[in-house]
Amino acid sequence: LIHALCMGNLDNLKVSVQDKMHQPQRGKALYPYLFPMIEAAEDAGACCGYLSGAGPTVMALTSGASGDIFTQREKERTDKAVAKAMMSTAKKFGIQGRIVVTQASREGARVLK
Repeated sequence: LIHALCMGNLDNLKVSVQDKMHQPQRGKALYPYLFPMIEAAEDAGACCGYLSGAGPTVMALTSGASGDIFTQREKERTDKAVAKAMMSTAKKFGIQGRIVVTQASREGARVLK
């Protein structure tokens, strides 16, 4: 995951977020909406989707034509289409949720005093 992000190789993200130890069990037993939401996200243009932590958050990583998603032209962005597809799928399972669109920080941890 880190290598794919550092190298800008977004095609590798889909493989790098696959959790063969936890996601299958949690998707089957606890979160039946997990894999349909991931599929909806990827079909809508996400680079990848995954269960965040132990759940129930399902996250998707998106990218546009280039650079910071907040400086791209609207037609270059995929985040809104991905969010809409994920929410639509969640609703089919009776799941209410909320959408948070954010971006990765380019600054690491630091001490504030």
